[in-house]
Amino acid sequence: MVVANRHLPFPHPPPIARPTVKTCVSLSQSREAVMIPTMTSSSRKLQVVTPVPSDIDIANSVEPLHIAEIAKDLNLSPLHYDLYGKYKAKVLLSAFDELQDREDGYYVVVGGITPTPLGEGKSTTTVGLCQALGAYLDKKVVTCLRQPSQGPTFGIKGGAAGGGYSQVIPMDEFNLHLTGDIHAITASNNLLAAAIDARMFHEASQSDKALFNRLCPPDKEGKRSFSDVMFRRLSKLGISKTFPEELTPEEVKRFARLDIDPDSVTWRRVMDVNDRFLRKITVGQGPEEKGMTRETGFDISVASEIMAVLALTTSLGDMRERLGKMVIGNSRAGEPVTADDLGVGGALTVLMKDAIHPTLMQTLEGTPVLVHAGPFANIAHGNSSIVADKIALKLVGPGGFVVTEAGFGSDIGTEKFMNIKCRYSGLRPQCAVVVATVRALKMHGGGPDVVAGRPLDHAYVSENVSLVEAGCVNLVKHISNMKAYGVNVVVAVNMFSTDTEAELNAVKKLSMDAGAFDAVICSHHAHGGKGAVDLGFAVEKACQNITQPLRFLYPLDISIKDKIEAIAKSYGASGVEYSGQAEKQIKMYTQQGFSNLPICMSKTQYSFSHDASKKGAPSGFVLPIRDVRASIGAGFIYPLVGTMSTMPGLPTRPCFYEIDIDTVTGKVRGLS
Repeated sequence: MVVANRHLPFPHPPPIARPTVKTCVSLSQSREAVMIPTMTSSSRKLQVVTPVPSDIDIANSVEPLHIAEIAKDLNLSPLHYDLYGKYKAKVLLSAFDELQDREDGYYVVVGGITPTPLGEGKSTTTVGLCQALGAYLDKKVVTCLRQPSQGPTFGIKGGAAGGGYSQVIPMDEFNLHLTGDIHAITASNNLLAAAIDARMFHEASQSDKALFNRLCPPDKEGKRSFSDVMFRRLSKLGISKTFPEELTPEEVKRFARLDIDPDSVTWRRVMDVNDRFLRKITVGQGPEEKGMTRETGFDISVASEIMAVLALTTSLGDMRERLGKMVIGNSRAGEPVTADDLGVGGALTVLMKDAIHPTLMQTLEGTPVLVHAGPFANIAHGNSSIVADKIALKLVGPGGFVVTEAGFGSDIGTEKFMNIKCRYSGLRPQCAVVVATVRALKMHGGGPDVVAGRPLDHAYVSENVSLVEAGCVNLVKHISNMKAYGVNVVVAVNMFSTDTEAELNAVKKLSMDAGAFDAVICSHHAHGGKGAVDLGFAVEKACQNITQPLRFLYPLDISIKDKIEAIAKSYGASGVEYSGQAEKQIKMYTQQGFSNLPICMSKTQYSFSHDASKKGAPSGFVLPIRDVRASIGAGFIYPLVGTMSTMPGLPTRPCFYEIDIDTVTGKVRGLS
């Protein structure tokens, strides 16, 4: 395989030549009326081969452009980014400050139908669409993606850089350490965890006076003072005094003793590895801990609330406030205890000060990508960061495009994008892309189970139009839900080699009948941006023809239960059933003043319902809420629908069996 491109040395890269329409070629899956522009010889071109090689082989065959060239093409000043090697850079928040008066470009979110365990190619479609817009349609475009966890990379799913000829490169760096953001989250999360146990330990063995004296020790002149973070706790307690000596004994007790209820602590340690044996552990078993054992556990790093904070923050100051407000549990009196109560909010922000800046990368065809944040799409909102999207919208400017991906099916990721992310960002998308595959639609139509690691049943590789049509009930439900937000919906049918023309046409027809703005067959996995040009045209037209304001699914000033029930109704539920624990938590969060937060439902991605086996578009079911928890710093309440694991385990044959390195070239092998 040969891939022609150019790579000129830093520090004086010339401007990247933009593709121009020169001649036209057509693809068999394209609409008859649309011809596809080709790139000039001065643009980076992919020479695709059939069958499509492995993702890592394709990625390794392309020498990326120096990231300074990508930045220059965005008119991004070197003052506004820091290089992390040749192919990555941190884009500083000052870039937004300089461009804040510039008009935004178009804003596009990519979601999907309810997926099979194999995934339906949302990341690949997101990248392919952007390659089409930038490399073929000559549009300013930025792809905004989440940073993947190393858990799935070495576990069962593999990486998340896209696939085939629609990838982010270098894909090994994208899927592994990148610029260290997840490591920063891990460190800050575990610092807070250590602070919790240490505080409970010290409070258990000291009097109020001794505790206060150690928290506010005298300096060399014998004077005591409060640190800056302590004034936050004093303000929370309604104490307006400035010097420690001014506090009464009662105020000393209230200030110094958090009196954390160990059974209420929800904060867990994290690591970015799938390790099932850390799901439940006991800490404090050393002799020095004086028998203060406590049952807890580990989550995977991307499940940390700090990751959700990073994704939803709008500035460094906002991140400082959100980190300080994170609630780790309650006092024995039932009052919420925060990171700032523990005195650690500022330190967490220091650990996260570099992570707040998005990472600039590129696609195989040289279009820019901002990679930032990677919150779980189950217990968190499953979207990349607000700051990346905001910077990107300014960089592309009027007529440009920012395309961002939402995790899992649109019932989860895109719903949270609209009702959580867009509320906090104030941004308004013009178009929602729903990615569908014939394979997944056959499953929803009654096809056999699709199981990762097993060969597909014959039903999925042979024509069966009736099975596809039956499964389109799932797609129709997703289209209907997305239209309710007031955006134009474009269906992107991610074509596989085994799909037939009759099956694909059936999906297009039923999509249009359901009210989609357009439905397009795409082959970006096999052809790169060229295979998504029709999709690019459709998205551009959809953005230009938006006529309605953004409509949220629910207002924030209604009760927690009313918000939960509004979301459940969008799934097709006839009602909601709350456990005793869920009722207790809802009452507590309401009393604590958190009922005005948006809702982040934690449920399976494999069904509209709580039962992963219920395919298609189930209706009339009662949605069970097992528990209700809160990420106060991030800014949402998350009801638990069923049991959701926040620490995955490794399968019998994990992906790491295939991963190795060429010790001569240094190239990574086997990543997927």
